[in-house]
Amino acid sequence: MLSLRTLLRHPIQFALMTLGIALGVAVMVGIDLANASAERAFDLSASAVTGRATHAIVAGSGGVDETLYVRLRTDPQWRGQFESAPTVRAFVASPQLGEIPFTLLGIDPFAEAPFRSYLGGGQGFDFQSIAPLLTQSGAILLSAPTAERYNLTPCMDEFNDSCRLELSINGKTRSAYLIGLLEPSNDFARRALDTLVITDIATAQSLTDTAGELTQIDLILPEDYDTAALTAALPAGNLLVASATRNDQVNTMTAAFRVNLTALSLLALLVGLFLIYNTMTFSVVQRRAMFGALRSLGYTREQVFGMVLGEAALVGALGACIGLGLGILLGQGAVQMVTQTINDLFFVVSVRGVQIPASSLLKGGLAGLFASLLAAAPPAWEAASVPPRLALSRAGLESKAGVAVNLAAVLGILAALAGGLILAIPTRDLIVSFTGTFAVIIGLAALTPFVTVTLMRLLNDPLAALFGLMGRLAPRNVIRSQSRTAVAVAALMIAVSVTIGVQVMIASFRTTVTLWLDQTLQGDLYIAAQGLSAARLDTPLAPEAVAIARSHPLAQSSAVVRVVSVETEFGSVDLVAATPDPLLDARILLEGNPEHVVREMKEGAILLSEPLAARLGIDSLNETFPLLTPEGWVQFPVAGIYADYASTRGTIRMDIDVYRSLWKDDTLNGVSLTLLSSADVDSVTADLRGQLIGFERVQVNPSGALRDDAIKIFDRTFAITTAMQLVTTLVAFIGVLSSLLALQLEKAREMGILRALGLTLAEMRRLTFWETGLLGASAGLLALPTGYILAWILIFIINQRSFGWTLQMQMEPLPFAQAFVLAVSAALLAAVYPAWRLSRMQTAEALRGE
Repeated sequence: MLSLRTLLRHPIQFALMTLGIALGVAVMVGIDLANASAERAFDLSASAVTGRATHAIVAGSGGVDETLYVRLRTDPQWRGQFESAPTVRAFVASPQLGEIPFTLLGIDPFAEAPFRSYLGGGQGFDFQSIAPLLTQSGAILLSAPTAERYNLTPCMDEFNDSCRLELSINGKTRSAYLIGLLEPSNDFARRALDTLVITDIATAQSLTDTAGELTQIDLILPEDYDTAALTAALPAGNLLVASATRNDQVNTMTAAFRVNLTALSLLALLVGLFLIYNTMTFSVVQRRAMFGALRSLGYTREQVFGMVLGEAALVGALGACIGLGLGILLGQGAVQMVTQTINDLFFVVSVRGVQIPASSLLKGGLAGLFASLLAAAPPAWEAASVPPRLALSRAGLESKAGVAVNLAAVLGILAALAGGLILAIPTRDLIVSFTGTFAVIIGLAALTPFVTVTLMRLLNDPLAALFGLMGRLAPRNVIRSQSRTAVAVAALMIAVSVTIGVQVMIASFRTTVTLWLDQTLQGDLYIAAQGLSAARLDTPLAPEAVAIARSHPLAQSSAVVRVVSVETEFGSVDLVAATPDPLLDARILLEGNPEHVVREMKEGAILLSEPLAARLGIDSLNETFPLLTPEGWVQFPVAGIYADYASTRGTIRMDIDVYRSLWKDDTLNGVSLTLLSSADVDSVTADLRGQLIGFERVQVNPSGALRDDAIKIFDRTFAITTAMQLVTTLVAFIGVLSSLLALQLEKAREMGILRALGLTLAEMRRLTFWETGLLGASAGLLALPTGYILAWILIFIINQRSFGWTLQMQMEPLPFAQAFVLAVSAALLAAVYPAWRLSRMQTAEALRGE
């Protein structure tokens, strides 16, 4: 009860302290929920289409010949040894389904029962519902909850417009008809069916223009089955893969992205921890006399220690509860940003809503509670260890604070050096990398009090000479108040340095991407079909559209590109087969001989993107890289490693003629045109758009518009990073405000003496602003080198180990100047309310003792 009364006696401090923890927990929980929702959506999508399959037969871009499935079911060599089921899959979108990505799943209903139970008997998938699916072209099924959500009603007897859905598939629009609904029997079935469009194999092949082809053949193999024998018996160009391994490979692609977000969210909690420590320390300092009296009356050290920790537990529990609620709200917005980034950079995924697993809430709640207890432990120990006879001695406290400042500086240097040694460990483990990064940040933060004291001593005489009494009092007051303000200034320094580090990293990334776009977008016009992902060029372009574009009379030259997913020993990878361009290949080449690379590619060599080479640990150009072609495995010489900032999963670049000779595929995904010097780009763009208006989803864009769209995707990717950075700064601002309010309460008697000695209220307000301005300046000055160090770590260590990109560090003065202004402004803004309270101070009341 004593702890609760103490907190209620200082409601503003109590509220600020609770809010600091709440915001830290909210960011952590919100990001965790967004990550969990996106990961859960992918897992559900994978489980929905994979079911109980243990393995699958795939064949890269060309698909699996459906006759192989017939052989598996009829050939005595395989018949009866395992379960098998054919599937055709594609991502689709429809205006009737909210234009969000759905998975079209073509199945053989009679082979489904062992694989996807929610489609089998007893799950609302009876013969009456599948009869039209098998006999009528264009028939599809949806789950009943999905149909209800979009107000869709199935056709009862015959197809009509009331049940027609327009499906966008591979750049074309196809009509499909809802002829039945699936009733999920449990929560898993409901979620699995949530973004599925079910149809039979023949309809799926018709909708996707893949007659005679299957996406894959799902298998359920016995545990002791000889997979090597099955692999050897498969026709050339086919591959047996384990379903779990394949899903893990795709999920691993986003792991670095999720870890980076989690680390940034922990920074907000770290700043909140500083806030708790700072406020609890002041609470102990303010009540030293009371603790001394309690000790004199018989209270033990353990009881005093427990009382202070009890206060921290109350604050932590309340802050954590509020933070959980805010985190769920934050997750609603964060999940959209995370999903958009995954769609832009990795793969198509549809997240229906925020999943709220108990583990995320428990983790966030416990983090807030334990962070509060951890931060309160040192001041609690201080309260318990003070001898009663020293409780009233302020000088003793400040002398201890002076020793603590020097000790913190030494420990900070050691922590920063230890962090540097951890970062020097050659590993791609991001947990290790972020551990080293946090050690460096905390170590430099521990230097803040020492830097502040040193700076104030250096500024004391110059400020006194320039500004008189205010210039002399302010630095001295800052030095004397280290026991109350040091941690708040350190928290502000961390927040501002993170602002610098993230801004420099983003600016460096943006500049690098812009230069890369200038190097790669050498054409004047680009023609491509719009797909479900803004950053992926994987939608086929109609041959007639290609012919119209390439034959335009004002086109001087043209280049074409084909983007397909091919199988490797390390999973599927995007292959970019393009018209050779000596200048382009030389510009983007990071390793290899630019003079010979085009010739080597014409002879069958390939280029690996930098992220792919980093992920697979390929650093030698003397190696060969295996790709699965329709004729089987082919070893391709690696001619070089090239820059590619469009994909984190990695890509392979190949000569278009080499690709066509091996894959027997003339399909194209894009065309670029270089116009005659006399041509007007806007006029040709309008002309081509008019000629291609009959082709669905075909877009004609000047290179400038394409560059602008790419930068928009880039900015969208870092939107969530900027949002978390702002929250971290807000928590630090709350810390400074809390410290100033606490300081004002403790210095009320001192202020009363100054007022009685003749200082006016205006001078006392100026003194408050001087002190806080100096605190902000100290934080801002140390944040400059700390921000630079953090930016260097983010660019050359974290980014490299996360995604494999090489960035050019941009050292513009603006982010540093803005950060310094931010630190001083935040401190001055935090002083507004304390300064206002000074104007209401009664001198006699301030001077009155107990």
